[in-house]
Amino acid sequence: MTLASQPVSNIWADMPILSAKGISKKFETAEGPLIAVNNVSFDVAPGQFLSVIGPSGCGKSTLFNIIGGLTEAYDGTVTVAGETVRGPHPSIGMIFQEESTFPWRTVLDNVCFPLEISNTPKAQRVEKARHFISLVGLSGFEKRYPAELSGGMRQRVAMARTLASEPKILLMDEPFAALDEQTRLLLGDKVLQIQQQLQQTTLLITHNIAEAVQLSDRILVMSYRPGKVKRVVDIKLPRPRTSEIVTSAEFGMCVAQVWNDLREEATRGMQEAERLR
Repeated sequence: MTLASQPVSNIWADMPILSAKGISKKFETAEGPLIAVNNVSFDVAPGQFLSVIGPSGCGKSTLFNIIGGLTEAYDGTVTVAGETVRGPHPSIGMIFQEESTFPWRTVLDNVCFPLEISNTPKAQRVEKARHFISLVGLSGFEKRYPAELSGGMRQRVAMARTLASEPKILLMDEPFAALDEQTRLLLGDKVLQIQQQLQQTTLLITHNIAEAVQLSDRILVMSYRPGKVKRVVDIKLPRPRTSEIVTSAEFGMCVAQVWNDLREEATRGMQEAERLR
C-alpha cells in the first residue's frame, strides 16, 4: 500500500522542528466575527515536506502568515525547535504567491539582497548568491532583470533569494499558482532536487492536489471555514521523486485518496458561495 490515511496523530512527532498547537484566528467583519482557523495543531520533523491543502476560504494563507510571524492576535502557539515564534523568525524563510522579485535589481543582486541586509562581505555574498542561483538552475542569467525572465524563472529567483539566508524551515504559499501545469511540474522537480540536497524542512500551502502528492511526505487536509485539520495523509511514494511519477498508478491512487478527503469540504465551500450570492 503506497498511502495511509489516518486521523490527526503524528507519526513524525518525536523530534519536531516546527510545531503548531491549538492555532485559532478570528477576524472582525461587517457581518460579524469570522473564524478563519479553529484549533489547528500539527508537527513537522526536520527535513520533512508537509503540504497543507483545503478549499478556498479554509484559512490556509492565514495559517501561513501566523507560522511566518506576520499575523498577531491569535490563539495557540507556534514553536521552532522549542522556541515560541513571536514575529518573523530567522529560522523561517518565506516564498509568496505574488511576484516578489525587485524589478530594478538583476538576478544576482536580487539573490544578494538578504546577504546585504545581514552585512555579509561582498565577495562572500556574491559567491553564496551564485551558488543558490546555480542550485535553482539559473546559471547564466545572473545579469538579467526580472522583466527579461518568465514567471517560472522569477519564482526561482525568489526561491534562491530566500534560500540564500539559509533558513531551517521554508514556507511556500502557493508559489506556482499563476503558472501553467507543465511549468508547475518542472518546478516541482526543481523543488524536490533542492529539498533533497539541502534536507530542507518545507511547508507548502497549495490548492493543487497533484502538486501536493508529487512533493510531500504528508498532506494536511483542512476543512472548509472555519478551517480545521480534517485528516493527515501519509504519502509513501518512493524517493527520490521526479515528475515522471505522475503517470504511475500509485500516484493516481494517492491523488484519489486526497480528493476523497477534500471533496466534501470543497462542496461545502461552493454551496456557501452560492448561498451568499
